[in-house]
Amino acid sequence: MKKYILSLAVVSLFYTQSDACAWSDPDYDYFNLFTQTIIKDKAYLPFLHNYSSRFYGGYNSALIPDDNVETWKKFFNNQLSYSETQNLVYKISMNDLNALKNGNPTNPLLQKLGTGFYQKYKEGIDYLIEAKYLEPYMSINYIESENSFYYDRDANRKNATALDYHKTISALTSLYNAARNPEIKQRYGYQLVRLNHYTRNYDSAVQAFKTYVAPIKLKGTVYFMSLDQLAGAQRGLEMNSDANWNFFQVFMNSKDRKESAFVSMKLSDTASFSNIMKRANTNEEKNMAYFLLGYEDFNNPIPMMEKMYEINPDSEILKVMAARSINELERSYLPTYYYTSDAQKAEAKENSKDNTSKDKSTDQAKTEVKEEKLSFWQKIVRFFKNLFGGSKSDKKGDNAKADQSDDELFSNPDRIPFYNRTGYYYDEKTQDFLNDLEKFTDKTKEKSKDEYWQIADAYLKFLKKDYKESSEILNDIKTANPEYLEEIKRMKVLNDIVSQPKIDADYEDHLMKEYAEYFVEKKVEKDTATTDNFDYYGEVPSTADFLKDVIANRYFLQGEDGKSFLMNNKLSDLQYNPNSSLVKSVEEFYRKPDKTQFEQQIIAKNMDSVGNIDAFFNTIYGDRAMRLADFEKAKSYYEKAKSFAGIPRQNYEWTEKNGQTITPKQYAPAEYNGFKNISNLVFGHNVWESFGSPDSESMKAENYTDFPFITTSMDKLQLADALIQLKKIGNGTGEKAAKANQLIGNLLYNTSILGYYRELFVMDIDNSNGGKYDFWNTDRKNPYKYYYKNFLDTSYIEPDNFDLSINYYQKALKLSNNKEEKARILFQMASAEQGKYYQYEAKAPKDFDYSDPKWSEKEDARQKEMDNLKNQKYRTYFAQLKAQYSDTETTKNLMGSCSYFNYFMR
Repeated sequence: MKKYILSLAVVSLFYTQSDACAWSDPDYDYFNLFTQTIIKDKAYLPFLHNYSSRFYGGYNSALIPDDNVETWKKFFNNQLSYSETQNLVYKISMNDLNALKNGNPTNPLLQKLGTGFYQKYKEGIDYLIEAKYLEPYMSINYIESENSFYYDRDANRKNATALDYHKTISALTSLYNAARNPEIKQRYGYQLVRLNHYTRNYDSAVQAFKTYVAPIKLKGTVYFMSLDQLAGAQRGLEMNSDANWNFFQVFMNSKDRKESAFVSMKLSDTASFSNIMKRANTNEEKNMAYFLLGYEDFNNPIPMMEKMYEINPDSEILKVMAARSINELERSYLPTYYYTSDAQKAEAKENSKDNTSKDKSTDQAKTEVKEEKLSFWQKIVRFFKNLFGGSKSDKKGDNAKADQSDDELFSNPDRIPFYNRTGYYYDEKTQDFLNDLEKFTDKTKEKSKDEYWQIADAYLKFLKKDYKESSEILNDIKTANPEYLEEIKRMKVLNDIVSQPKIDADYEDHLMKEYAEYFVEKKVEKDTATTDNFDYYGEVPSTADFLKDVIANRYFLQGEDGKSFLMNNKLSDLQYNPNSSLVKSVEEFYRKPDKTQFEQQIIAKNMDSVGNIDAFFNTIYGDRAMRLADFEKAKSYYEKAKSFAGIPRQNYEWTEKNGQTITPKQYAPAEYNGFKNISNLVFGHNVWESFGSPDSESMKAENYTDFPFITTSMDKLQLADALIQLKKIGNGTGEKAAKANQLIGNLLYNTSILGYYRELFVMDIDNSNGGKYDFWNTDRKNPYKYYYKNFLDTSYIEPDNFDLSINYYQKALKLSNNKEEKARILFQMASAEQGKYYQYEAKAPKDFDYSDPKWSEKEDARQKEMDNLKNQKYRTYFAQLKAQYSDTETTKNLMGSCSYFNYFMR
């Protein structure tokens, strides 16, 4: 058999790094559509696949029965229910049992059982009284060692050495000898072995097992409880091979001790499972040894599964291995997020901590161009590229997005959703693994009587996009198992929806008629949320979430961007990336008159509160027109946005009493809210570049005497009107016209990515929020290729056109005869030209990355090349300023406040 490696050792390193951050959990990074927990033997639930902890924990612990409780329940002839037996064995006090023994029970359960219960089960009750007396002391005594500093232990906690050893041994021996019931007799033997083990009398523990436990020919729960204690004592005697074998027997023959026995095997023998394999004689032992070897070394599970198949194709532990293998495939095929490039992925990782709280004013300004380096995260993900291919093409028409060739798809280096309709590419190792696992399930389903293998095979067909065959297998399954039936139902839904090439109105009606439960959100009260749905990291990715992603992908490929966006986002989220074409598509959906039931209930519900929706859209359109210097169009939009209530932000508050509360932000009367309270300093110029300082410190006003329509505080409608008047004046001649053009240039520069007021026309309330102000977003293409689920993880705003401000400055320069003003205008032009260079630099081609061993050398050479280019092509106005205006007071003052300009002038 060919060898394929999933490289989980590398993955474990990756997750070790990832888990250092509280916001990351690898078990939340994929859709778990195949329910691992449908295995019938729930004792193996801890050994299902996960990365977050040593053992799988996504189940109700009550599903694994307590062997001891079940044995006692049988001892009492099933007179008590499981929970009543559990209560009697573990919770009812020794005093309560003594009261029962004395004929005066006060505990409700014991009163219900009556006084005759003690007479009937006298030996059992007497044993429980003794066991409850001993239990508080039943822990091993701690001995300090060189590692004690790292061991946190309650020094006052009772342990077995607190008992009178000889007196207790004597009492237990007498009780053992007096007992007539073999099971109770063996239980006293168990207590003797345990006491010797926990008092570190290891030799005596071994002898006690031989004397008091083994001679009683019962090999049930009590025997293996005792064997567990014997193995612990053997480990204390450094009889590691024997200890390991006995822990293996406990693992194989118990339900609730598998986790502890597994850990004990690892501790007692570093080559534990290989040594077990050498000692295994029976098929059952060999089968279990193969399971442990496959579980522990999961890089290549199928060879072990083949060996297990040969022994017993109906083995429950073989299903555990299959479930783990399918889950590993899901992590490759079904991640919860897809990123379209390494740059976007790096951006997403960097911003992931604060994406959920973009409203907070504490976000750090991100103004520097990011170096395109590959992080550890990126290297690992690149190593595990499993699926490549189909993506959305550049928009050439309303429905041109799915028009791509296979060659284009296969050359696309980006990972794509496996359900993307336009194509796919499998990583060879992953494809080998999927193919071989499918072959294995194909043959096992023919030989095993358990429908599990048919379900598994159907799921693998689903992953391979063979939806028709997957559905046929599911339709042929005959079972009454409720967990199987639920999984079959879910998989039929998956096959139906994922196989659908286009989502039209008829299919939307089908979704609501047949599958509304997956799309209509159910309200879950915080207090009643179960661990199955929530934990520290929030809501667990669900089948419903996956299906929403599929629908969002279909809308995306169909050119229905607005609907695709609203499947994963709220209307208010547009504020974070107010791209004109996307906003227009969302508005078109908003205004659609004949929405289907699916559109109304599932999509339109995300048209959340933004105040007046029309004003919200018109503000965004007006802002875009302002950035394009189309002031007349901007005014027409702003006239329809006068009722804009403010950018819909939220306040986060945390108190000891109420925890975190989220309330809509209420803007103060004089506070900028996205539309009003704009300072006339927006027409001014920088005193120094400091985005975190008040505008009164960073900015200086120009002389507005000739322009009374520029008032101290304006709204956007007034601002657009002022610009229209300035533009009209600027078409004239003389110093006033020159000043008008300069002021327009100032506003365009000051509201660009480099300007102090860069937030004004990108739907933000201050100049500090991250990705909107990054230069890497210089491409006008849509950075999203599959859906808008990761909308907040990257920037999608049209880049600035610095030529617009430069053109107005050019007019001002030609019209002005004031040398000092000309020096100021040239400096502003040079600053705008610097913006053009930053845009070029951010998208300049780079044929090496951080993994290149010569990265530093190549990066230095590239930087020198970029510096030369900058000086040759992007220093036009600095050079003119130096050559013609170096003697002006304006230039001298600029040299004092701008260190780079000072360096250039030298």
